[in-house]
Amino acid sequence: MRARAVAEPVPYPLLKGATDRVVSALLLLLVLPLAAVALAVMGLDMLLVPRDRGPFFYREPRISRGHEFGLLKLRTLRVDVLAAGAAGHVRLFEGDPANLTRAGSLLKRWYLDELPQLLNILRGDLSLVGPRPWPPAMVAEQVAAGFDYRNRIEAGWTGPAQITKGSPDPVGYAELDLAYVEACRTLSPARLARYDLGILARTVLVILRGEGLRY
Repeated sequence: MRARAVAEPVPYPLLKGATDRVVSALLLLLVLPLAAVALAVMGLDMLLVPRDRGPFFYREPRISRGHEFGLLKLRTLRVDVLAAGAAGHVRLFEGDPANLTRAGSLLKRWYLDELPQLLNILRGDLSLVGPRPWPPAMVAEQVAAGFDYRNRIEAGWTGPAQITKGSPDPVGYAELDLAYVEACRTLSPARLARYDLGILARTVLVILRGEGLRY
């Protein structure tokens, strides 16, 4: 049965915004040594493997609450593959290990390429928790299918759909996303903050399993 499309903007409590900024700033400080190691690995890879050379970072156009922004990531794809997917969703190319740089294979496995998105959160582009941001074309297709919630809610660094990775019988992503939308509508700001922190804690377990290359 098709889920009901969201018709109006979803509330974004001040407490959720404050939690996003504080927690993302703390996380950024904690992961700085890890980010430095990731950049060093990328630099060594580019030094030794000419075809892997290129920029350390890149941006992808994504949608959050109906607004387009540049999602910041560490580059895991070869430059030629990245250029081929510039007009679409390059994550689809990441599903083929042959498209990844040698360093990229390591970064993807442990989700290290997603670390720069903490800066997106500090900029106000993203929330810590919410439906993952999709490219404009994919959002348009989803809206045409009757699901417009990505135009109504802040996208997230992680969310209920992401913590199901590896589950034997995961619920449909749209259903999980819409359940989170409903939580944003109905929970008090304090309960929503606790709910978000619980999802972040479960996200850590997903990261530790090293399943970033599974699609």
